[in-house]
Formats: sequence, structure tokens, C-alpha cells
Amino acid sequence: MSTRLRILIVDDSPVVRMGLKALLSTEDDLEVVAEAADGDEALALAAEAEPDVVLLDVRMPKRDGVSVTTELSATATVIMMTFTDEAHVIQEVLRRGASGYLVHGTFDAQFLASMIRQCAAGAGAFSGPALTALRGDSDDRDDAATQVSSQTVTRVGAQTTTLSPRQVEVMDLVAQGRTNQQIARELFLAEKTVKNHINAIFAELGVVTRAEAIVLWLRH
Repeated sequence: MSTRLRILIVDDSPVVRMGLKALLSTEDDLEVVAEAADGDEALALAAEAEPDVVLLDVRMPKRDGVSVTTELSATATVIMMTFTDEAHVIQEVLRRGASGYLVHGTFDAQFLASMIRQCAAGAGAFSGPALTALRGDSDDRDDAATQVSSQTVTRVGAQTTTLSPRQVEVMDLVAQGRTNQQIARELFLAEKTVKNHINAIFAELGVVTRAEAIVLWLRH
């Protein structure tokens, strides 16, 4: 019998919270254990309900999602779910510990459930608009976002040249959202070998999380 993933939904819109809860209600292995309307309430409920995954909105009254990402990600997997697809916002929450970024209106129940499971297993989760923004294809980036983009490309370009062909294969699959187990199966490697490759890749890229690695890889 598989363990159910406990989920905290954080959004200031009751309609959005209701919609997300309805989407997840058909999944036997996912359970919404609490709902919050702002960052302060999210922190209080996270301490009480001990969720495995937090679905977190970016813009809310009082404390917004960005400001509480670091605290929430210390004890749970955080997936941002919002209407905002600005590259600098996505990069900021990933730096603060978020594992994924989904834009409302670009996913269905099956996709959402799959992304929650992948993130909980250690992979990253990004919907189409978020990936587009991370690649730098968005036309509405401000100067700060453009500056971060330029620095990131330089950093990756300077360091990925030392990756072995096998490490490049592994990182490509990480960027596609594969878990270590899936990568091991696809490349016919031991899962421990995959983990060792990923640790080496992270050291070369100068990152500590899959989400950060994916951001750098996609921009490269």
C-alpha cells in the first residue's frame, strides 16, 4: 500500500483553492490536508498539518508566496502555482527552494497529479509557459531579468564543457523531469551511479537543487 502525499494549497482565491482541490480529489495517493489564503497562514498550517507538498501562489496579501518559499521548502516540496510567468520571478522562487513552477490554465488534473508526484520524488516540474520564460523567449523581461539571464548563460557555458558525454545525457533527462530511478532505467545504469553523476554535475554547475540545475541547463 503506497503512502499518500499530503498537500497544502496556498492561494488567496477561494475559487482557485476549490478548483485545485477538485482536480486532486480523484487521485487516491494525493490528499489535500489544509488550505491557506496568504503566506502567514501557510506557515502556521504547514507547522500544524506537516504537508509533503505545498502548492503555493506567488502574489497574495500580507506575506506573498515568494517571501515564504524558503521557510516552506525547508520542510516540504514547494510547487509554485500562479498566473505569473515572468522569468525573474520564476528564477527567484527557484533560488529560494521551490521545486517546480506551474502556470494556471496550462495543465489538467492528470498533468498536475503527475507533476506533484515527480517533484515529491525529487524531480522538477514546469509547465510550458514557465519553460519558455526560463529559456529567455519571453518578450516582457525587465532589465534585471535580462541581466540575470546573461550571467547565467555565461556561467553555464563556462562550466558545462567539463561534463562527460554520459553526464550530459543524465542532465538532459533531469531537465525533462525524470527521477533518478527513471534515468537509471533509461540509461541502463545503477541508481547509485545516476546519483553520483548528478552530484558531480551539480558541483560543476555550482547548484544544490534540481530546479536550479534545470534553469541553468535550459538557458544553456
